[in-house]
Amino acid sequence: MTAPSVVRPQRWAVVAAHAVPLVTLPSGIWRLFLAGGADLGLRPHYAIGFGEAAYIVGLSVVSEALALLTLGLVRPWGERVPRWIPLLGGRRVAPYAAIVPAATGALALAAIWAYAFRDFPGLGAVTFAGPGWHALLVACYLPLLLWAPLLAAVTWAYWRRRRRV
Repeated sequence: MTAPSVVRPQRWAVVAAHAVPLVTLPSGIWRLFLAGGADLGLRPHYAIGFGEAAYIVGLSVVSEALALLTLGLVRPWGERVPRWIPLLGGRRVAPYAAIVPAATGALALAAIWAYAFRDFPGLGAVTFAGPGWHALLVACYLPLLLWAPLLAAVTWAYWRRRRRV
């Protein structure tokens, strides 16, 4: 299937869109280790029950899936619904059907990270068995700060490209 748009995405937008799933991956992996029972140097060690583990795994999977949706802003399936999708297959994607959720997501992420990272990298009452464990957490979560600006930039590039259609 060929792309319906005559204007191809800019190279920087393609690179930025592919970077989004990569910046969410380290924190997801860290959470999966935590859900799997790894200590990760946390003190006091809290036993994670099945419900908490399921929530943590679900959060990681949903976060990565949402990050992967950014690729739709630079791929043909972001302009035309793939034919294999029932009822909608082959139809053109209205530009604002992608732009509005993506822009809303970028704004929501910026707000979430502004709140969640307000004390970062100092984590208040959370203590670690050693400074290396703290550094690992920071290294895994710091890339998340790039998610909102990358998504906003790719959304802007998509808007510029699709406004002519």
